[in-house]
Amino acid sequence: MSALRGSARLFSRARPLFIRNVSTKAAAGHVSRSLKPLFLGTALVGYGVYKYMKSEQSLAECLMPVVHAAGLPESQPSVYSQGKNHALYLWINLKPEANAKEVAKAVAKLQKYVDQVTDPNMKDEEDEILAGVGFGPNFYKQIGGKPKEEYTYPFRKGYLGEMPSSGGDVFIHAKCNTPSKLFELAQVVMKNLPPNSVESFEDIYSFVYKNGRDLSGFIDGTENAADEESRQKIAVEPATGGSYVITQKWIHDLQVIDKEKDKTLESWVGRSRPDSTELSRKSITSHVARMTGGNGWQQAKPVEIVRQSMPFGTLGSEAGLFFIGYAASPKNHEYMLDRMVGARDDTNCDDIMRLSKNVKGTYWYFPGADELKKFA
Repeated sequence: MSALRGSARLFSRARPLFIRNVSTKAAAGHVSRSLKPLFLGTALVGYGVYKYMKSEQSLAECLMPVVHAAGLPESQPSVYSQGKNHALYLWINLKPEANAKEVAKAVAKLQKYVDQVTDPNMKDEEDEILAGVGFGPNFYKQIGGKPKEEYTYPFRKGYLGEMPSSGGDVFIHAKCNTPSKLFELAQVVMKNLPPNSVESFEDIYSFVYKNGRDLSGFIDGTENAADEESRQKIAVEPATGGSYVITQKWIHDLQVIDKEKDKTLESWVGRSRPDSTELSRKSITSHVARMTGGNGWQQAKPVEIVRQSMPFGTLGSEAGLFFIGYAASPKNHEYMLDRMVGARDDTNCDDIMRLSKNVKGTYWYFPGADELKKFA
């Protein structure tokens, strides 16, 4: 939940000024000249753009060549792609008697459904959809999938709360600047599943809040890798192009967030609320300390993931953060979750759980593009 994601809305204001992708072919691979920091997952790295705006850096200082490693297997479009203002999280549980292979065949055609919603020959920045599909461990085995690593999501509990293991069979992650396109995509996906195969499903639609802040008021996207090559390395299993994905639904206590002083909230997170600066002195129970392995200043991170989390919800029901992260290994997720509930290194829990409750969570495997085609 740390290092919350950045604002594509802020990017859209600045885009006419400094986004032009010019690519050339080089012996080492595909070289493109892009904005630094580059796109992150569902959105720009907000803090990077924030720093650009504050320091008024020149365009030249923000541009650098980025090399895309040649020969790596292709990943699905959602894994480390550029950001959008909205996202769809479609969490599907199948009936025990559902024909798993027929379900896999249907959702493996996800890009066809995307093209049905937005004509690929007519799309632009506003209606482009970047989507991917992942499978729960039991379902993936049923359809003959063979992941490089096991990715079972265990139940966890610490003194500040639980992390339930919710399970699931199929998960769709899609990003678009036009929310109605995401709703339409969810309709198309559900319509094309085999009849009477779905036990239950949940479709969540997220949004950009206050130019890239979480509903807690902290800037999103601070700790993500800025360049595409680094995000690819962090998120993608190099042999397959696949990615191990964590999804968690967090419900924020908006009353606690509203009544607590900034100093208290900052101590829980380990960063300043206005600009996300890391606190030089922070508790070992702060969110930053739990994620990095210690409360030292700019402590080295033992593991990394590509976070693509976004706020969601309504005031009338529930609101919070839908946490989603991509990694080359499920071990990266395991480390972070264990640290949050005091199950690794020490018994301290993450203070972020004082303002938000985890109500749902599991792991998925997003097959590489070639792996996915085998199920179509």
